[in-house]
Amino acid sequence: MFATLAHQFGFQSAELELLMLPALGFGLLIFLYNSIVVVGGTQIAVLERRWLGKAMPDGRVVAMADEVGVQARILGPGLHLLIPFLYRVEKYPMVVVAPNEVGLVESIDGNPVSPGRIFAKVAQGHNLFQDGPAFLSNGGEKGPQIQILPPGLYRINPYLFKVIKVPAISIPNNKVGVVVAVDGQPIAPGRLLARRAEGHENFQNGQGFLEKGGQKGPQIDILLPGSYRINTKLFSVDIRDAIVVPAKKVGLVTARDGEPLPPSEYVAKTIAGHRDFQDAAGFLTGGGQRGPQLDFLRPGTYYVNPYMFEVVPDEVLIVQRGEVAVVVSNIGKDPSVEKPLTPNSDIKAGVERFVVDAGYRGIQREVLGPGTYYLNKLAYTPLIIPTTNITIDWAGEKSDDRVPRIFDPLAIVSKDGFEMTVEVKVIIRVLPQQAPHMVARIGTIDNLIEHVIHPLIDSSYRNQASATEAMKFMQDRHEQQRMAEEHVIEQLTKYYVECVSVLICQIMLPERLMQTLTNKVVAAQQMAMFDSQQQAEDRRREMEKTKAQADLQPSLVKAEIDVQIATQQKQQQIILAEGRGQATKLEQEGVAAGITAVGQAEGSKVLAIGEATATAYNKQVNAVGQGPVAMIEVMKQVSGGKIKITPDIMVSGGCDGNGSSNNVLAAFMASLMSSGMKLVPQDSGTPKKEKG
Repeated sequence: MFATLAHQFGFQSAELELLMLPALGFGLLIFLYNSIVVVGGTQIAVLERRWLGKAMPDGRVVAMADEVGVQARILGPGLHLLIPFLYRVEKYPMVVVAPNEVGLVESIDGNPVSPGRIFAKVAQGHNLFQDGPAFLSNGGEKGPQIQILPPGLYRINPYLFKVIKVPAISIPNNKVGVVVAVDGQPIAPGRLLARRAEGHENFQNGQGFLEKGGQKGPQIDILLPGSYRINTKLFSVDIRDAIVVPAKKVGLVTARDGEPLPPSEYVAKTIAGHRDFQDAAGFLTGGGQRGPQLDFLRPGTYYVNPYMFEVVPDEVLIVQRGEVAVVVSNIGKDPSVEKPLTPNSDIKAGVERFVVDAGYRGIQREVLGPGTYYLNKLAYTPLIIPTTNITIDWAGEKSDDRVPRIFDPLAIVSKDGFEMTVEVKVIIRVLPQQAPHMVARIGTIDNLIEHVIHPLIDSSYRNQASATEAMKFMQDRHEQQRMAEEHVIEQLTKYYVECVSVLICQIMLPERLMQTLTNKVVAAQQMAMFDSQQQAEDRRREMEKTKAQADLQPSLVKAEIDVQIATQQKQQQIILAEGRGQATKLEQEGVAAGITAVGQAEGSKVLAIGEATATAYNKQVNAVGQGPVAMIEVMKQVSGGKIKITPDIMVSGGCDGNGSSNNVLAAFMASLMSSGMKLVPQDSGTPKKEKG
């Protein structure tokens, strides 16, 4: 080569070699500089082949090793020798995916994606996109890649692959992740959610999802709380709240997908294996039906797919003391088919048809007593019926919280044409065992009051008033009340309701009739007042008498004691006297015998003298009169000195010449005789006045 150059320029070969030595040394340095490539520890080197190679096929942007252009292969960290001037080297940092990130890869070159597909199929052997030639040689396709880059450091050719780093999917506690697939097979007609695809590892393995027949659209599986490395270009994740059923609540569930609900059913049948609706795929696999579900959620936290199930919280059933719950079942066997009515069935039989045993649709015979019940109110409708006394007033004052248990007073017209207003109170009670039958007849307590009891009371008192005069209606209040009560009891029995009592609280007559009645009552009250005053005076007199007797009680007690003492003394004297009398009797009986003989003789003598004197006296009276005879006898006594007629003090008076003094004496004597005075002889000669 030097000889050729020397010949061309006219130099000797030796001379030329001497001249070329410095140039050769400099050229060697340039050659070495362009042949050696040093790549740092966190770098890659991208090669571009400038010439001496084949042209790339049409549509390609990255060249293989024997092709001119940006090479698919790269140089990793270290010292590399290259053919000088053949390659151009460009260094880039490695791709770093942080622990809380994932790398989404899009290929800039490769085969075209199959029609109908969005993502490129998986090519083998490219070592997570770090071996570009292997990716292209093994049929790697252009476009978004299914595979993702987990956290780490990657030698990726930026001319062949575009890497986008996105945060990993993090599902907090009490949250769920709802997934929608952007690619996959179409969902079967009539279905709302894609069927479950096995092996996708919580959607972290997009390749497995597609290879196992994963379907495009809302997915039936969900993501539970945790962290997931998901290709967000293949799967979009919507974070929703988990279902939390509070205490004293139930969760009523409605399925948005599943088998169609039979036309005759209102609530879907029970399906086992869905784990409280947290396994939607298990629900569908078991034949779950679309629509309201019989099963419900009790208080707790549930991870339910909101695309599949709608959960609505509802109050638990609380039955207080003094109440029962009559349950109307919306599910079960049809009683009209199981227990058909005969053509001659009466009303009662019709009612009994709808009061059924457990397992039949209709009003359940068994009621729920006081307590708390977790009840699906879509399947069972509870009706609270009070079993204590219920008071209904026709009193005139309504309150919103008591309507319809208070009505206006009854306005009725009496037989004699007077308008009256009556306030009534009705007390009823529903026995627990009768509550289902009452519900079957009338429905609710409010219906019973509005449509049965109120018209019944109004009609009853109107009929009674139209047959009775106003004043008599008021006077016979008790009888009117009794008649109404008997009528109400009879009628309410048909509705399985017990009437406790019907009371008339007040009867208001017209003003003019009330005035007449008031006057009559006032008069009667005045008479009663006067009678009471009279009785009070009588009692006062009795009290005064009793008080006086009480005041004299010490004297009476003393007198009684004195009487007792006197009685004792009397008895003593009697006993002593009887003793002395017995002795004296014996002594005097002998003396008496002698005296009796003498007395008998003397008596005979005196009797004879008296009889003779009486005979003579009678003859004198007959001859001269009784007055003169008496005067004669007095004078005899005076003359004999046995009667003193001369006073110790002499008071004299004048007398006329006719001897009136004698008249005075005679008058005095006559006065003495007429006054019944006797002049008896006294030993002292002084007469005494004796009554007799």
